[in-house]
Amino acid sequence: MTSIVFARCVLVCLTFTGTSAEAQDAVVPRGVIELFTSQGCSSCPPADEAFEKLVRKGDIVALAYHVDYWNYLGWNDTLATPENTGRQYAYARSLGRSGVYTPQAVLNGRDHLKGTDADEVTRKLDGMRQQGLGLSVAVRAARKNEELTITVGRGQGKADVVIVYFRRKEIVDVLKGENVGKKVAYWNSVTDVQTVGMWEGNELHLVLPAKVMAKDSNDGCAVLLQTSSDEGEPSAILGATMIIGNDGT
Repeated sequence: MTSIVFARCVLVCLTFTGTSAEAQDAVVPRGVIELFTSQGCSSCPPADEAFEKLVRKGDIVALAYHVDYWNYLGWNDTLATPENTGRQYAYARSLGRSGVYTPQAVLNGRDHLKGTDADEVTRKLDGMRQQGLGLSVAVRAARKNEELTITVGRGQGKADVVIVYFRRKEIVDVLKGENVGKKVAYWNSVTDVQTVGMWEGNELHLVLPAKVMAKDSNDGCAVLLQTSSDEGEPSAILGATMIIGNDGT
C-alpha cells in the first residue's frame, strides 16, 4: 500500500459523469456496491460478470475487493490484499454478522446480498434510495493541473472522506484452484483505501496534491463519504463519486 495518499489520482481525468475534469455539478450515483470476491472461489465468476455489467452501466460507484482467505484452496488471488479482507470483516461486525462469505455485495455500507444478479443489486439500490437509505449528500471530485479537489455538500451527521484506489481492468488466467483454466476479467479492483478528511455536516472543500505517479491510464479512484459505527467500523455511505481514466472501456 502506498503512503502517498493522493498520487494515483494524477492518472485520471474524468469525473463520474464522464465529462471534463473541471468542476462539475454533482451527479448523485444510484448507489455504491462493494463486491468482495476471490479468484479462488468457484461461486465468484458469476458475480464478477454481474459486477462488470454494473460497472458498464455507469450510474453506480462499483468497487471490487479481492480477499485472500480462499488462497489455501490452491490459487493465490493476484489482486487480493489483507486490507481488503480486513474491510470485509469490519463490515461483518458493523452489520452484526458472525462471519463473511464470497461473493458478498455490500450496498451503500448498509446492507448486503449475494452479488451474482446485477438486476437484483440495482433493484435493491433503488429500493434503498426510496427508503431514504441512498446517497443523500452531494460529493464532487475533479483534477485540475496539479491539484485534486473534493467538494462535499451540506447534510446531517459526521463522516470520513475516503479515497478508494482501483485498477480499472485486469485479465487473469487462473492456473490452479477451483477456477483452474478460467480467464476472467476483473473490473475496478481495489488496491488501497485512505481516509483524507472529516466531514461534520457543513460544506467541505479539500484541495490535495496530485503528484505524478503514472503507471496505467485506466486506473482510477472513488471518493466515499462514509460514517463509522460506534466501534469505528465502516458503516453507511452518505455520498460518493468516481474518477476514471481516459479509457472508460
